Order: sequence, then C-alpha cells, then structure tokens
Amino acid sequence: MTIENIECHVFRAPIATPVRAAVGSFSNRPAVFLRVAAADGAWGWGEVFCNFPPVGAEHRARLARDMVAPMLIGMPSDDPTGVWRGLGDRLRRIAIQAGEPGPFAQIAGAVDQALWDMRARRAGQPLWRTLAAAAGSADTADGRVLPYASGIGPDKVADTAMAKQAEGYAAFKFKVGFEPARDLANFREIRDALGPGARIMVDANQAWDPEVAAERLAALEAFAPYWVEEPMAADESLPDWRRLARGTPLALAAGENLRGQAEFEAAIDNGHLRFVQPDVGKWGGISGCMAVARYARIAGLTFCPHWLGGGIGLAASMHLRAALGPEGMVEVDANPNPLREAVWTLSQATNKDGWITLPNAPGIGIEPDLAALERYRVAY
Repeated sequence: MTIENIECHVFRAPIATPVRAAVGSFSNRPAVFLRVAAADGAWGWGEVFCNFPPVGAEHRARLARDMVAPMLIGMPSDDPTGVWRGLGDRLRRIAIQAGEPGPFAQIAGAVDQALWDMRARRAGQPLWRTLAAAAGSADTADGRVLPYASGIGPDKVADTAMAKQAEGYAAFKFKVGFEPARDLANFREIRDALGPGARIMVDANQAWDPEVAAERLAALEAFAPYWVEEPMAADESLPDWRRLARGTPLALAAGENLRGQAEFEAAIDNGHLRFVQPDVGKWGGISGCMAVARYARIAGLTFCPHWLGGGIGLAASMHLRAALGPEGMVEVDANPNPLREAVWTLSQATNKDGWITLPNAPGIGIEPDLAALERYRVAY
C-alpha cells in the first residue's frame, strides 16, 4: 500500500481569444496532471495549479519530478492527510530556501488530491462519498453541487452569460477591475440581459487599493452583486479588509490567494468575508481545503471552492463541495479550455435547474485520455 510511482504530464493548449483579468492575461491554457500509483496497483489523479502565469507549468512539473517525487516513494498511499502534512513538513525549509512556497504547496496539494482519488477508487465509490464519511457529513451530502459560470468578460459579457444560461447555469461571475465606466457598463449589460433576480457575482482579481476599493464597491451597489471577489490584494492588512467590509452592504469573497490554515483562520476570524474560496490546486489539496471549509461553516461562512484550471482539479473541487452538503457553489470557467473540456465537463453529469449530480463512478469519476491529449503535451 506504499507509493511506488509519480508521473507528471504537462500540457499546453492554444486558444483563439486570450483570457483577460485585471491581474493579467494569457493566450494558452496550461495544465500539470499528476498521477500517483501504489504498490498494490491502485492509482489516483491530481492537478497542480499553473493557470497563471502560464509559463510556470513546466517549472512546477520539474519541481514535482526532481524534488517531490523522490520524497514520496515508499510513503503510505492510504493516508492522504498524513502524507500531505508530512510532505509539507519536509518541504517547508526547501520552500523557504528556494523562495517558492507557492509552487511547492501547489504540488503537495495535487499529491493530496491524487491520494484521495486513490482511496475512493479502492473503495469503489465516488470521491464525494468517501469525503462525506471522513467529514461526518454523510447524512446531508447527496452528490449534488451548484456550479456557476466564471471568468466572463471583460468583452461580450451579456452574450457569454446568455450562452451559459442556455447551457443550464443559474449563477454567473464576470471580471471587473478595468476602467470604472467599463465595469459599470458591463454590469448594466449583464443585469439587463439576465434580469433583476439573476445571481451575478463580480471578481476584481485584487485590482484596487483599499481607498479605491471602497469607491468601486459603492458604485456597484446599485447592481446588487451576490458577492464581490478579491476587491483588493489578498495581503492587504486585516484592519483594511475589516474597514472595507464594514463600509459596504455587499458580501466579500476571497481565499484563492491565501495559503495555510493559519491565514484562513485569521481571515475568517477577522469577519470581513462571507464566502471562503480555497483552491485545491493552490494550497491544501482536499485535506487542507476541507479543514478550511469546516472552520468556515462554524463561523457561519459559505465555502465555494475556487478553480480555473483543467478537468482533474475541477472534478476534485466538485466532489469536495458535494461531500459537505448542498450549500455553496463551485466555479466553472466560461472560457474555452481543451484541457478541461477533453477531460471532464458538466455533460458527464445530470443538470437540473442549475444543479448537477455527480456520477457514481469510483474516485473523481474520470480517467484522462492521454492519447487524446498528446497533441497538447509539452516537454519539461
């Protein structure tokens, strides 16, 4: 039952239209898929965050292959949380020395995903059932999850939102953080298209300083966003975050750029968030994000996993949210991404009134077709 082999598969898919956000843009979609195999023949899949900047995919894969994989050989394959914590302890000083705590945490998160996938495959049950049993939420979890269409804009926001609504989505998030007049015009356009009752969120991608953020939120109030995500940098002081939250009736959301249980607990205890959004590929994998979700629930906050990469991490995020009950939502990128679409799409689950029911296949329910993805493979 020990870990015997770790494979890293790096892909990069071209896209016709660059994806834009206030923090930057990218003209291709990268992915690092990690496969962990055990001595008994069991295996599982995880995905390393690498969507921005896209040039980082190969670097993360090299770190996984040359530094992390040798540490994993011989470790137990049936204890995801224990391995994740042990790996974190072993990587801590290396990450400090290298000045790269983020990439190492992202690799450890993918390992954790893979080991949870492996555990569920061994049990012959979907991952959400395995996680619900571990989290003590088996009585409330039923395999359903509510996705929302994300990454819309800054161009053609209404057209994209309407197309996603036709696909069955009932909640939508578009990009702000550009020129103020453009942000407001886009909100007016998407609100007019979807109607006054539609659930619409905005994501500023850390665009504003604290003083500017307060002004921008005041201007957005008329459009009643369901939440405003990352209106300022994740590392702004907790007092600044608290002042911003107290000065607006709008709900604030963040979490994709926090790292470590202590940072999440500090943010939750600070009282400025209503929605908490850790990312299984950025920090914590499933083990860490599940602990954050439990802490958030005790504080009365809603857990909505962040994800904007390929199909493996999306499936893991869906199963994690579904395991904890029907609250919250999971984001699904509205922009084209062959490394998501060729691996796992919502068409592989039933969709009713915006909700999907995850398949009953073991683990995350998918096995990536590496032959079909070969045209996107890049050497590292």
